[in-house]
Amino acid sequence: MSTLFRGEVRSPDFPAGLDWINSDHPLHISDFKKRILILHFWTFCCINCQHCLAQLRELEDAFPNELSIVSIHSPKFPREKFTESVRDAVLRYGIRHPVVNDRGMHLWRQYAVHAWPSLVFIDPESRVITRHEGEINPEEGKKLLAEMIEEFDRTGQLDHQPLHFAHTNTVQSLLAFPGKLAIDAETDRIVISDSAHHRLVETDLRGHVRQVIGSGAAGHVDGSYTEARFFRPQGVALRGEQIYVADTENHLIRHVDLARQTVETVAGLGGQTGMVATPSSGLAREVAISSPWDLALHEERLYIAMAGTHQLYVLYLDRDGLEVFAGTGHEGLLDGLRHDAWFAQPGGLSIGNERVLYIADSETSSVRAINLAGPPQVRTLVGTGLFDFGDIDGSGHDVQLQHVQAVCALNGLVYLADTYNNRIKVLNPEIREVRTIAGTGEAGFRDGPAAQAQFNEPGGLATASGKLYVADTNNHAIRVVDLDTRMVETLKIEVI
Repeated sequence: MSTLFRGEVRSPDFPAGLDWINSDHPLHISDFKKRILILHFWTFCCINCQHCLAQLRELEDAFPNELSIVSIHSPKFPREKFTESVRDAVLRYGIRHPVVNDRGMHLWRQYAVHAWPSLVFIDPESRVITRHEGEINPEEGKKLLAEMIEEFDRTGQLDHQPLHFAHTNTVQSLLAFPGKLAIDAETDRIVISDSAHHRLVETDLRGHVRQVIGSGAAGHVDGSYTEARFFRPQGVALRGEQIYVADTENHLIRHVDLARQTVETVAGLGGQTGMVATPSSGLAREVAISSPWDLALHEERLYIAMAGTHQLYVLYLDRDGLEVFAGTGHEGLLDGLRHDAWFAQPGGLSIGNERVLYIADSETSSVRAINLAGPPQVRTLVGTGLFDFGDIDGSGHDVQLQHVQAVCALNGLVYLADTYNNRIKVLNPEIREVRTIAGTGEAGFRDGPAAQAQFNEPGGLATASGKLYVADTNNHAIRVVDLDTRMVETLKIEVI
């Protein structure tokens, strides 16, 4: 009789006192007896963990009666230790299985985990079978699980009964975790990526909704506004009657024609780089991409923050070509020639009047820059490395940010969404000085004087008429910072 999947080590139980999400009571390893259990160690900032969530969802759907998953949230950043922050991430990413907040990294140490994401497979008798570091190919995962099920069925260890858990409530507001936004003051237009509603919302600068682009159902469908489907879109770039969309979880770039009211796919295959074998450059519809997070338009080039591969790409709009613009794909912080540089989950882009591309390099909590008109060099303005973060204003290497996700260039300055510090800051790139202009640092929802205002993980920025518009992601709101009066107000989004 085969014993290929027989575990030898008893799986440690979940300790008492931890906060659970998607379960109305604390769980134990024994609750999953007679099932295969995968413990998914993750942290919500990590793009590879986000990929793994999507991959695990395929396994859950394939084996609902034999497989259970528990995601163990083991934080990297201080902001990620708060249960409410984890709960927001569970809602944002549509996680259906139980999640436990391992804020003190207790389970991380018990299971000797060393990397995000990591998977620990546990057999129906609560023994550890094996572990896997990194993402998982869903098809290979299904094959492995089918083999496990076959073996455990031979020994009568599975009962093939589904388990059900209480789910965290969904967001009821008009916007759900808005990620990014773009503004055209001349046409009185704001375009918001309503990410968790899988659609775009167009308003005027007063917040009156003009139209909704996308059906609101997750998926990949081109066509009319009511037919089209997106999957947690993020970055949007706006020029005249054209919108380009980073359709993040579809791993696609989409194009919206406002005049014709249509949506079409212009880049990507819909499969993630690494899971689909394609060249890294070529015709845009023949190259697989991975979690595009933000976009910036310059002339006939669309620059793409490709968070999933830790690179920047460029889409040539005049010839339908797509290629890597900067970054080797190695995760880290390294300056130099753009094709030799390292990035770490770039999440925000903006182009200044001086033709400099600014990059919010989220996982290194840094701001990088590339001069589009000069030598092809990547330089770091602030930030020092993957595990260097904090909330310190100042100059140069003294500055510390925490998972900055958005940049917005205006009049020689660069405004920053210092996302996990819940603040809006401004960078003078000439002297590399950063100072806070809005936000107390505590997560909350408060308008008024900028120094007293509160945000909750702001993730997108755009500017018009002396005002900074903020996609205040976890508050499901668009906030407006008046750069002259330093007052903050919430844009009232309403259908009229």
